[in-house]
Amino acid sequence: MDRRSFIRRGALAGAGAGAAALASPAVAQDRITWRMVTTWPKNFPGLGVGAQRLADRITAASGGRLTVQVYAAGEMVPPLQSLDAVIDGTAEMSHGAAYYWQNKSTALSYFTGVPYGMTAGELAAWVQHLGGQQLWDEVYDQFGVQGFLSGNTGTQAGGWFRDELTGLDSLKGLRFRTPGLGGRVWEKLGATVTNMAAGEIFQALQSGALDAAEFVGPYNDLALGFYQVAKNYYFPSFVEPGLATELVVDKAKYQALPDDLQAIVRDVCQAEYDTVSADFVANDPRALKTLVEEHGVQVRQFPEEILEAGAKASMEIIAELRDSSDEMTRKVTEHFIESLNLMRSRTEGNDMNFIEARAKYFTL
Repeated sequence: MDRRSFIRRGALAGAGAGAAALASPAVAQDRITWRMVTTWPKNFPGLGVGAQRLADRITAASGGRLTVQVYAAGEMVPPLQSLDAVIDGTAEMSHGAAYYWQNKSTALSYFTGVPYGMTAGELAAWVQHLGGQQLWDEVYDQFGVQGFLSGNTGTQAGGWFRDELTGLDSLKGLRFRTPGLGGRVWEKLGATVTNMAAGEIFQALQSGALDAAEFVGPYNDLALGFYQVAKNYYFPSFVEPGLATELVVDKAKYQALPDDLQAIVRDVCQAEYDTVSADFVANDPRALKTLVEEHGVQVRQFPEEILEAGAKASMEIIAELRDSSDEMTRKVTEHFIESLNLMRSRTEGNDMNFIEARAKYFTL
Protein backbone atom coordinates (compact mmCIF):
# COMPACT_ATOMS: atom_id res chain seq x y z
CA MET A 1 0.00 0.00 0.00
CA ASP A 2 1.46 3.40 -0.95
CA ARG A 3 1.51 6.30 1.50
CA ARG A 4 -1.35 8.25 -0.10
CA SER A 5 -3.81 5.35 -0.09
CA PHE A 6 -2.71 4.46 3.47
CA ILE A 7 -3.51 7.99 4.76
CA ARG A 8 -6.65 8.25 2.60
CA ARG A 9 -8.06 5.00 3.97
CA GLY A 10 -7.56 6.24 7.52
CA ALA A 11 -9.30 9.53 6.69
CA LEU A 12 -12.30 7.83 5.06
CA ALA A 13 -12.65 5.43 7.97
CA GLY A 14 -12.85 8.38 10.34
CA ALA A 15 -15.29 10.46 8.30
CA GLY A 16 -18.35 9.24 10.14
CA ALA A 17 -16.86 9.27 13.61
CA GLY A 18 -17.78 12.85 14.51
CA ALA A 19 -21.24 12.18 15.90
CA ALA A 20 -20.17 9.07 17.77
CA ALA A 21 -17.23 10.93 19.26
CA LEU A 22 -19.54 13.29 21.09
CA ALA A 23 -21.61 10.54 22.69
CA SER A 24 -21.32 9.83 26.40
CA PRO A 25 -19.84 6.49 27.50
CA ALA A 26 -22.60 3.88 27.51
CA VAL A 27 -23.49 2.13 30.75
CA ALA A 28 -26.31 -0.41 30.58
CA GLN A 29 -26.86 -3.64 32.48
CA ASP A 30 -23.34 -3.48 33.90
CA ARG A 31 -21.89 -3.02 30.40
CA ILE A 32 -19.58 -0.08 29.89
CA THR A 33 -18.26 1.47 26.69
CA TRP A 34 -15.05 3.48 26.90
CA ARG A 35 -13.51 5.65 24.18
CA MET A 36 -9.82 5.38 23.37
CA VAL A 37 -8.24 8.27 21.45
CA THR A 38 -4.84 7.64 19.88
CA THR A 39 -1.91 9.54 18.44
CA TRP A 40 -1.62 7.10 15.50
CA PRO A 41 -3.22 6.96 12.05
CA LYS A 42 -5.87 4.29 11.62
CA ASN A 43 -4.45 0.81 10.91
CA PHE A 44 -0.91 2.15 11.34
CA PRO A 45 1.55 -0.80 11.44
CA GLY A 46 2.67 -1.82 14.91
CA LEU A 47 1.37 1.17 16.83
CA GLY A 48 -2.12 1.88 15.49
CA VAL A 49 -2.75 -1.82 15.01
CA GLY A 50 -1.46 -2.40 18.54
CA ALA A 51 -3.91 0.14 19.97
CA GLN A 52 -6.82 -1.53 18.19
CA ARG A 53 -5.69 -5.00 19.25
CA LEU A 54 -5.38 -3.85 22.88
CA ALA A 55 -8.95 -2.50 22.74
CA ASP A 56 -10.23 -5.70 21.15
CA ARG A 57 -8.49 -7.87 23.75
CA ILE A 58 -10.00 -5.89 26.63
CA THR A 59 -13.44 -6.17 25.04
CA ALA A 60 -13.06 -9.92 24.45
CA ALA A 61 -11.49 -10.74 27.83
CA SER A 62 -14.30 -8.91 29.63
CA GLY A 63 -16.99 -10.65 27.61
CA GLY A 64 -18.14 -7.25 26.39
CA ARG A 65 -18.66 -5.88 29.90
CA LEU A 66 -15.97 -3.28 29.07
CA THR A 67 -16.09 -2.44 25.38
CA VAL A 68 -13.36 -0.13 24.07
CA GLN A 69 -14.00 1.95 20.95
CA VAL A 70 -10.88 3.26 19.21
CA TYR A 71 -10.59 6.68 17.56
CA ALA A 72 -7.52 7.17 15.39
CA ALA A 73 -5.54 10.40 15.28
CA GLY A 74 -7.82 13.28 14.30
CA GLU A 75 -11.09 11.36 14.46
CA MET A 76 -12.09 12.81 17.84
CA VAL A 77 -9.19 15.09 18.79
CA PRO A 78 -5.86 16.08 17.18
CA PRO A 79 -3.21 13.40 17.79
CA LEU A 80 -1.09 15.40 20.21
CA GLN A 81 -4.14 16.32 22.30
CA SER A 82 -5.14 12.78 23.19
CA LEU A 83 -3.91 12.95 26.79
CA ASP A 84 -5.80 16.21 27.30
CA ALA A 85 -8.93 14.43 26.06
CA VAL A 86 -8.67 12.00 28.98
CA ILE A 87 -7.85 14.73 31.48
CA ASP A 88 -10.87 16.82 30.45
CA GLY A 89 -13.23 13.82 30.23
CA THR A 90 -13.73 13.76 26.45
CA ALA A 91 -12.40 10.19 26.42
CA GLU A 92 -11.66 7.53 29.00
CA MET A 93 -8.44 6.22 27.43
CA SER A 94 -5.49 7.54 25.42
CA HIS A 95 -2.92 5.51 23.47
CA GLY A 96 0.34 7.31 22.72
CA ALA A 97 3.80 7.92 24.13
CA ALA A 98 4.49 9.59 27.48
CA TYR A 99 7.27 11.82 26.14
CA TYR A 100 4.72 13.62 23.96
CA TRP A 101 3.52 15.25 27.20
CA GLN A 102 6.86 16.42 28.59
CA ASN A 103 5.47 19.98 28.57
CA LYS A 104 3.24 18.83 31.46
CA SER A 105 6.06 17.11 33.36
CA THR A 106 9.59 16.45 32.13
CA ALA A 107 9.56 13.32 34.31
CA LEU A 108 7.16 11.68 31.84
CA SER A 109 9.97 11.33 29.28
CA TYR A 110 11.53 8.59 31.39
CA PHE A 111 8.53 6.32 30.78
CA THR A 112 8.95 6.38 27.00
CA GLY A 113 12.69 6.43 26.43
CA VAL A 114 15.88 8.25 27.32
CA PRO A 115 18.91 8.92 25.09
CA TYR A 116 21.50 6.22 25.77
CA GLY A 117 19.07 4.92 28.38
CA MET A 118 17.11 1.72 28.97
CA THR A 119 16.42 -0.96 26.40
CA ALA A 120 12.93 -2.44 26.04
CA GLY A 121 13.70 -5.18 28.55
CA GLU A 122 15.32 -2.82 31.02
CA LEU A 123 12.42 -0.37 30.87
CA ALA A 124 9.88 -3.13 31.54
CA ALA A 125 12.00 -4.40 34.45
CA TRP A 126 12.24 -0.90 35.95
CA VAL A 127 8.51 -0.24 35.69
CA GLN A 128 7.30 -3.69 36.71
CA HIS A 129 9.86 -4.76 39.34
CA LEU A 130 12.03 -1.85 40.52
CA GLY A 131 9.43 0.75 41.47
CA GLY A 132 9.07 2.65 38.21
CA GLN A 133 5.30 2.17 38.06
CA GLN A 134 4.84 3.73 41.49
CA LEU A 135 6.81 6.80 40.39
CA TRP A 136 4.85 7.00 37.16
CA ASP A 137 1.64 6.88 39.17
CA GLU A 138 2.86 9.81 41.26
CA VAL A 139 3.53 11.88 38.15
CA TYR A 140 0.17 11.14 36.56
CA ASP A 141 -1.74 11.59 39.84
CA GLN A 142 -1.24 15.32 39.27
CA PHE A 143 -3.55 15.05 36.26
CA GLY A 144 -6.06 12.48 37.51
CA VAL A 145 -4.92 9.72 35.15
CA GLN A 146 -2.99 6.45 35.27
CA GLY A 147 -0.50 5.10 32.75
CA PHE A 148 0.39 1.54 31.75
CA LEU A 149 3.13 0.35 29.41
CA SER A 150 1.35 -0.98 26.30
CA GLY A 151 4.08 -1.73 23.75
CA ASN A 152 7.70 -1.19 22.77
CA THR A 153 9.33 -0.63 19.39
CA GLY A 154 12.78 -1.73 20.54
CA THR A 155 15.81 0.29 19.47
CA GLN A 156 14.62 2.64 16.77
CA ALA A 157 16.19 3.83 13.54
CA GLY A 158 18.16 7.06 13.78
CA GLY A 159 16.30 8.87 11.04
CA TRP A 160 16.02 9.88 7.39
CA PHE A 161 18.41 12.53 6.05
CA ARG A 162 18.47 14.16 2.63
CA ASP A 163 22.26 14.38 2.70
CA GLU A 164 24.89 12.04 4.07
CA LEU A 165 26.25 13.04 7.48
CA THR A 166 30.01 13.55 7.66
CA GLY A 167 30.23 14.78 11.26
CA LEU A 168 28.90 17.37 13.68
CA ASP A 169 29.17 20.15 11.11
CA SER A 170 26.49 18.37 9.07
CA LEU A 171 23.97 19.02 11.87
CA LYS A 172 24.28 22.79 12.15
CA GLY A 173 20.88 24.33 11.41
CA LEU A 174 19.47 20.96 10.27
CA ARG A 175 15.66 21.07 10.55
CA PHE A 176 14.85 17.76 12.21
CA ARG A 177 11.64 16.15 13.45
CA THR A 178 12.24 14.25 16.70
CA PRO A 179 10.50 14.39 20.13
CA GLY A 180 11.30 13.98 23.81
CA LEU A 181 14.66 14.24 25.53
CA GLY A 182 16.18 12.99 22.29
CA GLY A 183 15.07 16.24 20.68
CA ARG A 184 17.00 18.15 23.32
CA VAL A 185 20.10 16.09 22.53
CA TRP A 186 19.85 16.90 18.84
CA GLU A 187 19.42 20.58 19.68
CA LYS A 188 22.66 20.45 21.66
CA LEU A 189 24.32 18.93 18.59
CA GLY A 190 23.23 21.89 16.46
CA ALA A 191 19.94 20.81 14.88
CA THR A 192 16.71 22.81 14.89
CA VAL A 193 14.17 20.40 16.34
CA THR A 194 10.41 20.17 16.06
CA ASN A 195 7.84 17.52 16.93
CA MET A 196 4.82 16.60 14.84
CA ALA A 197 2.43 13.69 14.55
CA ALA A 198 3.12 10.76 12.22
CA GLY A 199 0.66 11.82 9.53
CA GLU A 200 2.25 15.29 9.19
CA ILE A 201 5.90 14.33 8.71
CA PHE A 202 5.92 13.30 5.04
CA GLN A 203 4.42 16.55 3.83
CA ALA A 204 6.92 18.56 5.90
CA LEU A 205 9.80 16.59 4.38
CA GLN A 206 8.38 16.88 0.88
CA SER A 207 7.83 20.64 1.14
CA GLY A 208 11.34 21.25 2.47
CA ALA A 209 10.10 22.42 5.87
CA LEU A 210 12.19 19.55 7.29
CA ASP A 211 15.67 18.40 6.23
CA ALA A 212 15.47 15.18 8.22
CA ALA A 213 13.05 13.20 10.33
CA GLU A 214 12.84 10.15 12.50
CA PHE A 215 9.72 8.35 13.57
CA VAL A 216 10.25 4.74 14.61
CA GLY A 217 11.89 2.34 12.19
CA PRO A 218 11.44 0.45 8.91
CA TYR A 219 8.06 -1.11 9.75
CA ASN A 220 6.39 2.27 10.27
CA ASP A 221 8.64 4.36 8.03
CA LEU A 222 7.92 2.27 4.93
CA ALA A 223 4.18 2.92 5.37
CA LEU A 224 4.80 6.66 5.82
CA GLY A 225 6.79 6.87 2.59
CA PHE A 226 9.83 8.79 3.82
CA TYR A 227 12.02 6.97 1.28
CA GLN A 228 10.35 9.00 -1.47
CA VAL A 229 12.05 12.16 -0.18
CA ALA A 230 15.21 11.11 1.67
CA LYS A 231 17.43 8.11 0.85
CA ASN A 232 19.99 8.20 3.70
CA TYR A 233 18.66 6.02 6.52
CA TYR A 234 20.76 6.00 9.70
CA PHE A 235 20.98 3.21 12.30
CA PRO A 236 20.70 2.79 15.20
CA SER A 237 19.08 5.59 17.13
CA PHE A 238 21.18 6.52 20.13
CA VAL A 239 18.42 8.68 21.60
CA GLU A 240 15.60 6.10 21.44
CA PRO A 241 16.98 2.74 22.57
CA GLY A 242 13.71 1.12 23.68
CA LEU A 243 10.67 3.29 23.10
CA ALA A 244 7.49 2.41 24.99
CA THR A 245 3.91 3.26 24.17
CA GLU A 246 1.39 3.86 26.94
CA LEU A 247 -2.26 3.39 27.65
CA VAL A 248 -3.56 6.20 29.86
CA VAL A 249 -6.89 5.88 31.65
CA ASP A 250 -9.06 8.22 33.67
CA LYS A 251 -7.95 7.12 37.13
CA ALA A 252 -11.23 7.72 38.98
CA LYS A 253 -13.22 5.80 36.36
CA TYR A 254 -10.61 3.02 36.30
CA GLN A 255 -10.71 2.61 40.07
CA ALA A 256 -14.51 2.54 39.96
CA LEU A 257 -14.38 -0.57 37.76
CA PRO A 258 -14.84 -4.00 39.39
CA ASP A 259 -11.53 -5.58 40.37
CA ASP A 260 -11.62 -8.11 37.54
CA LEU A 261 -12.05 -5.41 34.89
CA GLN A 262 -9.18 -3.42 36.39
CA ALA A 263 -7.04 -6.55 36.20
CA ILE A 264 -8.02 -7.15 32.58
CA VAL A 265 -6.96 -3.64 31.55
CA ARG A 266 -3.66 -3.92 33.44
CA ASP A 267 -2.82 -7.44 32.27
CA VAL A 268 -3.76 -6.87 28.63
CA CYS A 269 -1.44 -3.86 28.59
CA GLN A 270 1.42 -6.01 29.89
CA ALA A 271 0.68 -8.69 27.30
CA GLU A 272 0.59 -6.07 24.55
CA TYR A 273 4.00 -4.76 25.60
CA ASP A 274 5.43 -8.13 24.57
CA THR A 275 3.21 -8.53 21.50
CA VAL A 276 4.09 -5.13 20.05
CA SER A 277 7.79 -5.72 20.71
CA ALA A 278 7.64 -9.04 18.86
CA ASP A 279 5.74 -7.41 15.99
CA PHE A 280 8.57 -4.94 15.43
CA VAL A 281 11.30 -7.58 15.77
CA ALA A 282 9.53 -9.66 13.10
CA ASN A 283 8.60 -6.90 10.67
CA ASP A 284 11.38 -4.31 10.85
CA PRO A 285 13.85 -6.57 8.97
CA ARG A 286 11.31 -7.36 6.25
CA ALA A 287 10.44 -3.71 5.78
CA LEU A 288 14.12 -2.72 5.67
CA LYS A 289 14.72 -5.33 2.95
CA THR A 290 11.94 -3.74 0.90
CA LEU A 291 13.33 -0.24 1.45
CA VAL A 292 16.80 -1.23 0.30
CA GLU A 293 15.98 -3.61 -2.56
CA GLU A 294 12.91 -1.90 -4.01
CA HIS A 295 13.40 1.77 -3.15
CA GLY A 296 17.17 2.29 -3.24
CA VAL A 297 17.53 3.37 0.38
CA GLN A 298 21.10 3.72 1.66
CA VAL A 299 21.56 2.26 5.15
CA ARG A 300 24.25 4.15 7.08
CA GLN A 301 25.69 4.42 10.58
CA PHE A 302 26.24 7.67 12.44
CA PRO A 303 29.82 8.95 12.48
CA GLU A 304 31.59 8.26 15.78
CA GLU A 305 31.88 12.01 16.34
CA ILE A 306 28.09 12.30 16.46
CA LEU A 307 27.65 9.25 18.69
CA GLU A 308 30.18 10.54 21.20
CA ALA A 309 28.77 14.07 21.22
CA GLY A 310 25.26 12.64 21.61
CA ALA A 311 26.31 10.70 24.69
CA LYS A 312 27.92 13.79 26.21
CA ALA A 313 24.80 15.86 25.50
CA SER A 314 22.56 13.21 27.05
CA MET A 315 24.65 13.07 30.23
CA GLU A 316 24.48 16.87 30.49
CA ILE A 317 20.68 16.86 30.11
CA ILE A 318 20.20 14.11 32.70
CA ALA A 319 22.49 15.97 35.11
CA GLU A 320 20.33 19.08 34.63
CA LEU A 321 17.18 17.07 35.37
CA ARG A 322 18.83 15.59 38.46
CA ASP A 323 19.19 19.16 39.75
CA SER A 324 15.78 20.31 38.50
CA SER A 325 13.71 22.73 40.55
CA ASP A 326 10.81 20.27 40.18
CA GLU A 327 10.88 17.71 42.99
CA MET A 328 9.10 15.01 40.98
CA THR A 329 11.57 15.31 38.09
CA ARG A 330 14.51 15.05 40.50
CA LYS A 331 12.99 12.01 42.18
CA VAL A 332 12.31 10.13 38.94
CA THR A 333 15.72 11.03 37.49
CA GLU A 334 17.57 9.75 40.54
CA HIS A 335 15.61 6.50 40.57
CA PHE A 336 16.10 6.02 36.83
CA ILE A 337 19.87 6.46 37.12
CA GLU A 338 20.10 4.02 40.03
CA SER A 339 18.00 1.42 38.21
CA LEU A 340 19.83 1.79 34.89
CA ASN A 341 23.21 1.36 36.56
CA LEU A 342 21.94 -1.81 38.23
CA MET A 343 20.54 -3.38 35.05
CA ARG A 344 23.26 -2.38 32.60
CA SER A 345 25.68 -4.66 34.45
CA ARG A 346 23.58 -7.58 33.19
CA THR A 347 22.86 -6.17 29.73
CA GLU A 348 26.42 -5.13 28.97
CA GLY A 349 28.19 -7.91 30.87
CA ASN A 350 26.02 -10.75 29.60
CA ASP A 351 23.63 -9.98 26.72
CA MET A 352 26.05 -7.79 24.76
CA ASN A 353 28.88 -10.30 25.00
CA PHE A 354 26.59 -13.02 23.64
CA ILE A 355 25.41 -10.85 20.72
CA GLU A 356 29.00 -9.99 19.83
CA ALA A 357 30.04 -13.64 19.97
CA ARG A 358 27.07 -14.74 17.84
CA ALA A 359 27.80 -12.08 15.24
CA LYS A 360 31.46 -13.08 15.11
CA TYR A 361 31.30 -16.90 15.15
CA PHE A 362 27.81 -18.23 14.40
CA THR A 363 26.38 -18.51 10.87
CA LEU A 364 23.56 -20.69 9.53
